[in-house]
Amino acid sequence: MVVLYGRRRVGKTALTKEFARDKPALVFTAKIHLDAALAFIAQQAKDTHLVFVFDEFLYAAKRNASLISTFQIACDRLFPETGIFLILTGSNQGFMEEKVLGDTDEDSLGEKNPLFGRRTAQIHLGPFGYRDAALMLPGLSSTELVEFYAVFGGTPYCLSMIHASESLKANAERLFFRKEGLLYEEPMMLLRQELHEPAIYSSVLDAIAAGANKPQEIADRIGEDRGSVGRYLETLQSMKIFEEREPYGESRERSRKGIYWISEPALAFWYRFVRPAMDAIEMDAGELEARELFEGNDIPAYVGHWFETICLEWTIVQAKKGALPIRPVRFGSWWGADPVRKGQTDIDVVAGSKRRRELFAGECKWWNSFDAGKATQELVRRAQLISGYDTVRYGLFTKDQISAGFAGTLGPEWTFVDAERLYEE
Repeated sequence: MVVLYGRRRVGKTALTKEFARDKPALVFTAKIHLDAALAFIAQQAKDTHLVFVFDEFLYAAKRNASLISTFQIACDRLFPETGIFLILTGSNQGFMEEKVLGDTDEDSLGEKNPLFGRRTAQIHLGPFGYRDAALMLPGLSSTELVEFYAVFGGTPYCLSMIHASESLKANAERLFFRKEGLLYEEPMMLLRQELHEPAIYSSVLDAIAAGANKPQEIADRIGEDRGSVGRYLETLQSMKIFEEREPYGESRERSRKGIYWISEPALAFWYRFVRPAMDAIEMDAGELEARELFEGNDIPAYVGHWFETICLEWTIVQAKKGALPIRPVRFGSWWGADPVRKGQTDIDVVAGSKRRRELFAGECKWWNSFDAGKATQELVRRAQLISGYDTVRYGLFTKDQISAGFAGTLGPEWTFVDAERLYEE
């Protein structure tokens, strides 16, 4: 029994269809007399393997209060002696975790859920990472792939609507900046499907997109008390819509420097650029908003933010392959006080091992031109602000390839990664 869940449009149905391809399978929608139907299915699968997909289990359970108990009886009495491979899918993550997985704060409550403990696997399906997202956009250059990922993210539904023959601006204008655009109302539809107070949750995301990244800042901006905001944040975090991050090396329980950020690029783009333009879009002037946006500097800066995330993902993948100059086990970014500059500073990519006292620090530059010498010198200086490491190696992540002459002046302690290398096998 596999419980497969995740927010809408992430590809649950497509995944089950692909898994069931070339296998005896039944995709089922509940109607009346379900218990008899389950008994019949169990009888037919006595001597054969059968993939049994119950798609969007939530909707049927809401209409039939006894459905979960009916499935408990089937799982306990009918299915164990069969060859059934049961898959329950659902988009409402809260329901799936509480009512199907039994994932509650108190184990005693979880054990009261009829299906608690009966699963043999669970998959919380999330969007594609940047490498897998690229497989849906053949023909684009590495630079274009980074830019498209920053705007459309890794949700298969969003990626499937991109016309790779059109520019990033043309795709964004068609899908986001028109009333009939298929992604124009997608974020609000997601919140309405999952949550009882979608307007308040949307206000929280508005605040985060506008730069309020701590609970009290968010509470002040939306006019709610901090306790209420904490509950809203917890729910959004469980939906994988945003993340809480702490500086590398600090624990979530002890750190006071944790910040919140929207972790899905398409949602971040929508709240950052589309929602503020809704009045213009409703007056059929969204094309003008899109033109002004893509002709300015906001998009390169926005893409640069997601470039950092992509570079961190690349670093983790390389560490798993054993392809980094050190063997890190923890990853993230770092920010904190700079006593020399008398202000705050940060390091975009950090990976390390406290046990081996090894550190990898990376700087990410998405601009067409920058002072590489100054950037590398600054990174070396800032890396010294992270104490406790004997061996430090450095990385410079750039849009375009760094000249071999400059790279040769820095020595073997440095790794250079451009956009093209990010997508190499």
